[in-house]
Amino acid sequence: MYALKLMPALKEIIWGGTRLIDEYGLKTEGSNIAEAWLLSCHKDGNSTVANGEFSGKNLPEALELLGPDALGKKGKAFKYFPLLIKLIDAKTDLSVQVHPSDEYALKHEGEFGKTEMWYVLDAEENAKLYYGFKENITKDEFKKHIENGTLESILNAVKVKKGDCFFMPAGTIHAIGGGILIAEIQQNSNTTYRVYDYNRRDKDGNLRPLHIEKALDVTSLTPPPTFENIDNETLASCEYFTVKKREVNGKLESYADEDSFVSILCLEGKVEFLGITLNKGECAFIPSGIGSFDICGEGSILESRV
Repeated sequence: MYALKLMPALKEIIWGGTRLIDEYGLKTEGSNIAEAWLLSCHKDGNSTVANGEFSGKNLPEALELLGPDALGKKGKAFKYFPLLIKLIDAKTDLSVQVHPSDEYALKHEGEFGKTEMWYVLDAEENAKLYYGFKENITKDEFKKHIENGTLESILNAVKVKKGDCFFMPAGTIHAIGGGILIAEIQQNSNTTYRVYDYNRRDKDGNLRPLHIEKALDVTSLTPPPTFENIDNETLASCEYFTVKKREVNGKLESYADEDSFVSILCLEGKVEFLGITLNKGECAFIPSGIGSFDICGEGSILESRV
């Protein structure tokens, strides 16, 4: 077993920008990169191994060769690979949307639901996002605001700045606003129900589809949960993942025990560990059971486990 350095699957979407091209050096034949799927075993976009004997294979192929023990005891308990980690560049507003729970998504979409966490890498002055409702509402009230085009008036708008963190349980209505760059750690799911999309049209001139009835089924009709960082490093911890933001100043100790694999995403600077180097925006998969190891260099990382 060895640490796998990964290359992302890239997504061009109408609301995306060029920061992942200009600042992170990602290459695309398109005009923007809205999302870079850094750690992904999803059918809609797999990351690719960049080093070692599995170089050139996609991550699912590499994990098949490594065997289930690479995921750890907790990782093997999931039916599918549990995590999807992204960079998201929102040049303009994303749609107002919601993600279903596991139970609903498995029944209607054939995949798990989506609980996620956002870490704000950068934000323009006065940038905002929507996060739940301002106050409790009824399903009928929710539906009327959608029909009347007044949905934004009842959403909880939050101004954001670099370093902010948001935990988004499945069922929380939300939207990333324009001018925000984030790292997202989420369940391995691509199911999104759009509620409102600002009447935008895609590159072919068509309105993007909405999913009103399903959104009405799954949306929590409440303000967002109260969220605070658990400690100085732990940003979020739930049944699906635990995420820590850690600073590397020379040398930092880490580990990959028998419980879980580890993902390391370099947010700033450059770090080295287990024979690989990560620059800003690069990500690695570390198999379970490798044990203790040192992370050397200068920078900031997100360290994720299940």
